[in-house]
Amino acid sequence: MTPAPHACDLVLRDVSLPGGRVADISIRDGRVCHVGAALASSRVVPCRGKIVLPGAIDMHVHMRGRSQKEKEDWTSGSRSALAGGVTVVVDQPNTVPPLNTPESFSERVREAREGSLCHFAINAGVVPGTDPSPLWSAGAMAFGEVFTAASSYGSGLTPAELAMVLDSVGAIGGLCTIHAEEVGRGDDRDLRSHHAIRSPDGEARVVEDVRKMNRKGCRLHFCHLSSTVSVLRAGDATVEVTPHHLFLALDDFAARDPRGKVNPPLRPEVVRRELWSVWERIDVLASDHAPHTVQDKEQPFTDAPAGIPGVETMVPLALAACRRKKISLSTLVEKTNLNPARILGIPPAGFSVGDRADFAVYPRHESRIIADELHSRAGWTPFEGMPAIFPETVVMAGDIVYRNGAFGTGRPRWFMGRGYIHGTQRENGADTARP
Repeated sequence: MTPAPHACDLVLRDVSLPGGRVADISIRDGRVCHVGAALASSRVVPCRGKIVLPGAIDMHVHMRGRSQKEKEDWTSGSRSALAGGVTVVVDQPNTVPPLNTPESFSERVREAREGSLCHFAINAGVVPGTDPSPLWSAGAMAFGEVFTAASSYGSGLTPAELAMVLDSVGAIGGLCTIHAEEVGRGDDRDLRSHHAIRSPDGEARVVEDVRKMNRKGCRLHFCHLSSTVSVLRAGDATVEVTPHHLFLALDDFAARDPRGKVNPPLRPEVVRRELWSVWERIDVLASDHAPHTVQDKEQPFTDAPAGIPGVETMVPLALAACRRKKISLSTLVEKTNLNPARILGIPPAGFSVGDRADFAVYPRHESRIIADELHSRAGWTPFEGMPAIFPETVVMAGDIVYRNGAFGTGRPRWFMGRGYIHGTQRENGADTARP
């Protein structure tokens, strides 16, 4: 059958646009093709009275897999992402084995292609002596997170090693994402000592040190900063903050509860509250989704791994904060879509003709986070019982990929970094050149 003239693939009906106008969003070939009265389509998603947001980009996830598939894999992790309104994830390279060779990187891409239900990009790892150029050519989105101190599955670089990495990544025009921590001496026996050993002051010192050693102007992105002073010392680098540092404090957990163990650590309540004061300076909200099983987290505190799951709850937690007037909806869209897209060079999702047609449709009422209703293989959440607003429908590239708890078939895409040269999809990749 010949399609009707001016037909489209999907219509989002009665969408409240950012400026207050109500319009229909018509989608064709994975992009917005018309905004206004709906074009002809057999598929319509009613959106009157709903909150419609562009699909989020989570710049910081650990999808595990391989020998760690009991914690998470690409299928379970991407389901969790879509059920939380996230349509693009950026996987970090401190996998087992790490992604610091073209071979291991390409194997990770293959794994993601076979398992991911959502769009994805993959960062490459760097160790002393790594030439970033082959990884850049293989499609790495960025380099890092680069660790300044040892953390889960990541070894810390010395200042001299880090300076060399910044020089080499800067020379090819790449982006370096930094895990800024300083680890002091002491007995790491509970959440408060964990916070003291990996202190906010130490984090801020490392942020300053990294900026000083960046002699050739490599683009810098600081991951998961946990205090106001660190954010303010980042200068012209971009800054990422997690929901767990915004919504959780170490005081929310029993002293030796490993569920609250994460790097950088959860902070005291006063530090958590202060972090909200620099919301406008924060460029990116990212989950640092780092799932571990319940059994992992039931070990004694000193043995339990650091990290928590969070990709599915990131936007729902923040949207509940919007409903309570703590932050604005426009700034949430900036930090989960526009800014990550700009930093990475990924085409943004949005409401204008030509925009990538990734959307999430949310109700206007809150629910409570319940671990048993989430999709991560981890099977638990530190946000249990907290207010959140989860999407009812998620659209990715014009396909309905999630609706009322059921997943549909989509067309997930690999977003390659600017250096990618092996293939014909250059125009579909990212452009991470300096502005």
